[in-house]
Amino acid sequence: MRMNLSKTHKKGYAAVLGLEGYASGSLPKELYELVKLRASILNGCSFCSDMHSHDALEMGMPAAKLFAVAAYNDSPLFSAAERAALRLTDAVTRLDPLQGVSDEVFNAAAEEFSEEEVGNLILAIATINVWNRIAITTQLEPPVRGSCRKQLHRPGWRSGMPSAVN
Repeated sequence: MRMNLSKTHKKGYAAVLGLEGYASGSLPKELYELVKLRASILNGCSFCSDMHSHDALEMGMPAAKLFAVAAYNDSPLFSAAERAALRLTDAVTRLDPLQGVSDEVFNAAAEEFSEEEVGNLILAIATINVWNRIAITTQLEPPVRGSCRKQLHRPGWRSGMPSAVN
């Protein structure tokens, strides 16, 4: 890790924690984890992708649904509301330089959620994007768990990658 903002920038970090506290209580837990996982995947944040995958599993979300987050549009495992939330996550995370979030995406979310819920979704998406940027910039690494430890210590493996890749 390059730096630990919770120690070096306590007030700023506390402000992000405050936003997290609000956002985490403003949406159904499963939807919140899906949004956090999707944004983390889009941003390439291994630390947050790992964390939210494990959090979702611990709360009882089926593994098949987690695997399908990367291709949610084609999966029968997601409700119309979840798809609308994930599309909004995509649009807010990867803002289009010409139109921002399209009316089509925003209106689809507004059809599935109340105005308060859409606002809460936007805040949740913004929050995970802040966390992703902190984790990526400071180079937070996910913990090595279970059977992954065995692979890291196999001959021919360095830094968790097969020797043919290194």
